Amino acid sequence: MIDFSLTEEQLALQEMAREFAANEMRPVAAKYDQSHEFAFEVMEKAFQAGFLTANIPEAYGGVGLSGLDLCVISEELSAGCAGLFTSMMACALASTPLILFGTEEQKQKFLLPLTKKMNLTAFCLTEREAGSDAGAVQTRAVRDGDDFIINGSKCFITNGGVASLYTVFANTSPNKGARGITAFIVPRETPGVIVGKVEDKMGQRASNTAEIFFEDVRVPAANMLGRQGYGFIVAMKTFDQTRASVGAASVGVARAAMEAAVAYAKTRRQFGKPIALYQATQFKIAQMAMEIQAARHLVYHAAWLADNGKPNGSESAMAKAYASDIAFAAANESIQIHGGYGYMRDYPVEKFLRDAKLFQIYEGTNEIQRMVIAHEVIGPVKE
Repeated sequence: MIDFSLTEEQLALQEMAREFAANEMRPVAAKYDQSHEFAFEVMEKAFQAGFLTANIPEAYGGVGLSGLDLCVISEELSAGCAGLFTSMMACALASTPLILFGTEEQKQKFLLPLTKKMNLTAFCLTEREAGSDAGAVQTRAVRDGDDFIINGSKCFITNGGVASLYTVFANTSPNKGARGITAFIVPRETPGVIVGKVEDKMGQRASNTAEIFFEDVRVPAANMLGRQGYGFIVAMKTFDQTRASVGAASVGVARAAMEAAVAYAKTRRQFGKPIALYQATQFKIAQMAMEIQAARHLVYHAAWLADNGKPNGSESAMAKAYASDIAFAAANESIQIHGGYGYMRDYPVEKFLRDAKLFQIYEGTNEIQRMVIAHEVIGPVKE
């Protein structure tokens, strides 16, 4: 029987995340958006609340939430500030490969410390010439006895400049393309790990995004995730787990934009009455509400499939692409409802638009998501 209601535990998580967003994130969102500082104090509070370790199993000291649970809290936290949320979510992105493919020894060594004190992690896949084409990774890892030596660089890495642990994808067999990629766990203090440029972004400016260089970084073979040449699968299986949360975060921004539009429309008067009474405004808000609800259902379904061990590649792509598209549309319409005020930083809606844009890009652009969906729908085709 289909049941669309959240459990009592999920409702409690939702309320907890909503209060955290209202009390700890929203009041400082503009500050960190404008200052280019990193919000270590907020991250410490998020760690204490369990948000940084929410996806880590209880056996290793984490909260052990399901994918659907994570989507519930992701929507709330992103509604507070998408940039601050992204730094939190990046920790789950980086630890998921270890959870899915790590050995027991690796989990004890690397997961447990993440739950003892506040540590940030980063997922290092993207390169200057390997964005959507993840199989084109040029960072090399060469075997040297019981170690691998890594050389190369990564770009647009969330938490790159503040992380203590990296999940790094490097090519161990360049002639094999995507089948030559291998995943490694690399501690920040490893000699040769260098933080480069910290990016000055359009939106989600509260999250740290940096370039990372690896210069003769010696990593034990014991730090390899899965087997050699399995890195591309590690990355794709990770995205299947995490893309629903990106969709949920998009829903959070869309909802925040709609709520701001509704509040403004009730108080802004033109031609003698609130603009909320005009059909042009009502239809915009109605469209937002429909799309937000549809996106939320797509997100929940994708997460439910993953939680139940069912394939969800196309469903998670649908959730991420649709939700991020409607987040951008909702933010844009909210600005329109605010008129000239919406274009000013005195109101939060211009930030919603800048923040929403990134959801259409990271963890695979929405064009890539549509390729994933089309491949699933169309199936094999003879040339």
